[in-house]
Amino acid sequence: MPKNSKAKFEKLEKKASRFNEKEINIPDILPAIAMRSNVVVFPNTVMPFYVGREKSLYALEESMENYDQLLFVVNQKDPSIEEPTEKDLFEVGTVVRVMQLGKLPDGTFKVLVEGLVRAKRSKKSLDKKYFKFNIEILKKRYQKTKKLIALMRIVRDEMQKYIQFSRKLPTEALMFLEDMEDPDVFADLAASISPGTLEEKQSLLETLHPYERLEKILTLITKETELLEIEHQLDQKVKQRIEKSQKEYFLREKLRVIREELGGEEDAEIKELEKRIEEGDYPEFVKEKARFELNRLEKMSPYSPEANVIRNYLDWILNLPWNEKSKDNLNINHAKELLEKDHYGLEEPKQRILEFLAMRNLSKTMKAPIICFVGPPGVGKTSLGKSISKAMNRQFMRMSLGGLRDEAEIRGHRRTYVGALPGRIMQLIRKAKVKNPVILLDEIDKMGISFQGDPASALLEVLDPEQNKEFVDLYIELPFDLSEVLFITTANTLYNIPEALKDRMEIIEIPSYTNVEKFYIARDYIVPRALDELKTEKNKILFREKAIERIISEYTIEPGVRELERKIRAIIRKAALEIVNGKNRVYITEKRVKEFLGAPRIKEEGILEKPTIGVATGLAWTPYGGTTLFIESILFPGKGSLIITGQLGEVMKESAKIALSLTKRICGEKFSQVFEKSDIHIHVPEGAVPKDGPSAGVTIVTSLVSAIKKVPIKNNIAMTGEITLRGRVLPVGGIKEKVLAAYRKGIRKIILPKLNEYDIEKVPKEVLDEMDFVFVEDIDEVLKEALVSENK
Repeated sequence: MPKNSKAKFEKLEKKASRFNEKEINIPDILPAIAMRSNVVVFPNTVMPFYVGREKSLYALEESMENYDQLLFVVNQKDPSIEEPTEKDLFEVGTVVRVMQLGKLPDGTFKVLVEGLVRAKRSKKSLDKKYFKFNIEILKKRYQKTKKLIALMRIVRDEMQKYIQFSRKLPTEALMFLEDMEDPDVFADLAASISPGTLEEKQSLLETLHPYERLEKILTLITKETELLEIEHQLDQKVKQRIEKSQKEYFLREKLRVIREELGGEEDAEIKELEKRIEEGDYPEFVKEKARFELNRLEKMSPYSPEANVIRNYLDWILNLPWNEKSKDNLNINHAKELLEKDHYGLEEPKQRILEFLAMRNLSKTMKAPIICFVGPPGVGKTSLGKSISKAMNRQFMRMSLGGLRDEAEIRGHRRTYVGALPGRIMQLIRKAKVKNPVILLDEIDKMGISFQGDPASALLEVLDPEQNKEFVDLYIELPFDLSEVLFITTANTLYNIPEALKDRMEIIEIPSYTNVEKFYIARDYIVPRALDELKTEKNKILFREKAIERIISEYTIEPGVRELERKIRAIIRKAALEIVNGKNRVYITEKRVKEFLGAPRIKEEGILEKPTIGVATGLAWTPYGGTTLFIESILFPGKGSLIITGQLGEVMKESAKIALSLTKRICGEKFSQVFEKSDIHIHVPEGAVPKDGPSAGVTIVTSLVSAIKKVPIKNNIAMTGEITLRGRVLPVGGIKEKVLAAYRKGIRKIILPKLNEYDIEKVPKEVLDEMDFVFVEDIDEVLKEALVSENK
């Protein structure tokens, strides 16, 4: 700041106020002020700025005293530089005339200047005390064309939009542009109020032609107007939302006060739910979700449909046993006694259950296994699951999967659907009221697939011990721990269970019962249980052992005991009728069995009356146990065609074709004319029943060779096995069921593949003691054993 500046600048202030209209002559050298604000002074505009730096004050003093109040103002490239040099300044600036000068309390001066013309400075300042440059006036000649006039109108219209949306500029700023016809002055006035950065404004100052300047201004204004318009729309939306929320808040408060005055039921319901949430034994994430839904319920009308959806949802999550568990009874002896009491035989399943209890005794954190009982109907799969739950002191829940086609039955429905409910797994958990029940998934092999999804795939998460710790039902939307649930599944066959699902389960096979086992089950379990249901003395109806044996042998042939139980109950009903009519006691003897049940329905065809040509007895496996098949072959005049009947599947048809080729090789050239001049018909009786499988090859070959060679087949022998074109006998499955089927039919000799020799270990001892097994590797061994003439 110069010395004695106070008196000196008071004179300068008075001098600046004496403005005259005489023509201004701009010298070649002018003092300069470096502008460090983002404001650029344009020609033909009036602009205020502040002067406070010492260099700038010296330049201002020099201008007032020696240069007729003329100054050269130029902007700094970087406004943050406190002491700029010539390199820090733009080259193009504006020559201005000081119109007013006023001192502020902080010692700085407010200067009001009028922009005169553009000018370009020299590279070097002529004075070290302040900036002083040689200047070159910049002017551009132009013509006022129609194109230029049209551009002025466009800029004027766009400027009107910009001022309308901008909150920084008053509407009066547009008045200066309305009456301006000079393009150069119009462009400078528009540039002074247009938006932009320091670099963009400096570019406008350096653009001499008004048309090019207006094009740049239009670009800047259009871009800023679009942004301001979007900002305005957002402001309006926010304002509307705020007004709406304030209105809703006011109405809710008013409604709350009205409810308090009336003491409404809705308020009591909300308080009751809130109390249950806070005082209940729930995980924190359940409480958090319940609070959120309760807050929504509180804000909406109690009569809206959404309110009912939320009430139902809260009812579900607050009634699920998130932490409730039943205490396991891990007493091995107790479990063993209970299982023996409820079930005869079934040693492997019983042993597996006892092993599980033993492991639970040693490790309380062990995950529950997924057990799958596989066996024919009526062998006790479901009742075994009930016994497990009773032995462990757990709740027992059963869910039938037969015919299930909708994935939502497992995972539940989303709450967005009308009538949505959780899946049946969560429904059973809620009904059990504990998180560790025994859940029996019955008939898991009977599930289907439809457009509603694949329930078998949905069960993967439920039955996977690594995933079911956080099972998420689509309705509940919260992870529930299923790892402590003991899942037991049942199936008649494994073939229909997807491999991925089968991999997650421990398979325990429950075989068919022998007649001996059926006898003990009937005598010790079925008869006492059925008599217990009668409100009479137990010794009113007495079963003789021979009567039970006759029921088993002549009235049931199933692998399980369900039909046996039905027959016994039918007899008890008829005996009960006699007691009601006055009889004191009814004895069920062999004779009375026929009287009560009628003529025997099982007509044994297992053993033919005598050896027969072309009829071989085969053994087959079905989902309902083993069975016997008679395969018949006959020849009649023809052209060598093969006829196959009996509703055989593709596998058995292929076996028949292989058997025919192998038979031609076995019979040799001697019988070639027979094959050429005869049609061969292979038939499996009971044509209404579909049959398929790879175990009939040996039986078909034996039947064909017998028919062609006219050699009878032994009537007391059955066989099973697949063959190759070379005559090798291949192993097959279901040996135990097939042996039991032959045993029930009265057949005591069976031909089996050599590789199935170890499978007979699973056959009950009482059956093994009465059976004669012949193990073969080649078809010649089969024919030697089966054909009458081959053994002579």
